Parts: sequence; C-alpha cells; structure tokens
Amino acid sequence: MELTLLYDNTAWDKRLTPDWGFACLVEAHDRTILFDTGAKSDVLQNNMAILGIAADTIDAVVISHDHWDHAGGLADILRMCHPTAIYVPSVFKSLPDMQVTTVEKATELFSGIWSTGTLAGIEQSLVVVRPDGSVVVVAGCSHPGVDLILEAARRVGPVHALVGGLHGFDDFDAVKNIHTLCPTHCTQFIAAIQNLSPRAYVEGGAGRVLAF
Repeated sequence: MELTLLYDNTAWDKRLTPDWGFACLVEAHDRTILFDTGAKSDVLQNNMAILGIAADTIDAVVISHDHWDHAGGLADILRMCHPTAIYVPSVFKSLPDMQVTTVEKATELFSGIWSTGTLAGIEQSLVVVRPDGSVVVVAGCSHPGVDLILEAARRVGPVHALVGGLHGFDDFDAVKNIHTLCPTHCTQFIAAIQNLSPRAYVEGGAGRVLAF
C-alpha cells in the first residue's frame, strides 16, 4: 500500500505547490483512488504532473466532505480521469451531470478498502486494510472527531496508521498506540503530536509518499 500526498498546506517535495487543502492518492489492493481533490484544480494537476501521476490511472474518487478545500478541484479532475466510481458523503451537493454514489453507512467500496460512512452527518474517511489485518485511516478534516473516526475504523481492524487533517484534535491519549501518525492540512496541534509521539510522527506535505 502506498499513499502519496498530492495537495497540502506545505510541500514535502519543494518542486510542488503548497496550498490550503488536501488530496491524497491511495494505491492499494490493485486500485488507485484519489481521496479529495484540494481547493484548486490547477495546483492539483501541476503537482500530479511533476510527480508523474497520470489522471487516467485513477480508478475512483472519494470525497471526504463538501468543503471547497477538499472538493474544489473535483469538476476539472473528473474531466481528465473518468473514474469508474465517485463516492461522496450523504450531504454532498453534486455538480451538474455528475453521477455519484452516496455513502451513508460503513461500506466496503472495494475489496480491502472501506468508507467509514458519513459520520456526524458531514464526513467520511477511508479505511484501507493491510496484509496483517490492521488498517490505515485517511481523513480529510476529521470534523466528526478523531475518536469517532477511529471507532468506525476499528470495526474493520486495529488502526496501524492515521493520515490526514485532524483539525483541533487534542486527545493525544487516543492515538498513543497507533504506529504511524501523519497529521496534515488543518491539524492545529502538529507540534504537540510530534513532541508527544516522536516515534509515530511522520511529517506530511505535498509530495510525501508513505508506504505501509
């Protein structure tokens, strides 16, 4: 399994453009999934081009929630990649002529790749199963709360890693046993997470590649 951060507030790969928003390419179980599309399609497309990622390799698009910094690049990227499926939370406002699948409850989107379902009526996260049965969680902004997301993910398997935006999350004991923590985008307390979990902490940023 490999995750590539395509869009983030900072750039791990200094060739890429940082911008407020989030997008992550998830390659696992013979699938290539674009999780969120950032705020601006030109930034997303430029970062993908520099990394050598062709839009037509994307099998599916999953949108965490209907906020501009996570779905702003959606319309343009869909014209380029033509995914076989687009999965959105139940509150998503569809663009004209866009055929989407609304995910309300926890659902296995593909073999070994789950959505938590729309939690707290706003947001879904992605849960990807590793060969040992543990899971990697990819979150957009964690508006429902990290505790609720982890609770949903643990119904699939023990959580090995948490990657993505964690907003104002500060219940650090809730993640003390997680092997890898990569807080990105809107996370307010990145420094505290790094200080309290130095072995688990991994710096994010556009261009960062994480292998699990």
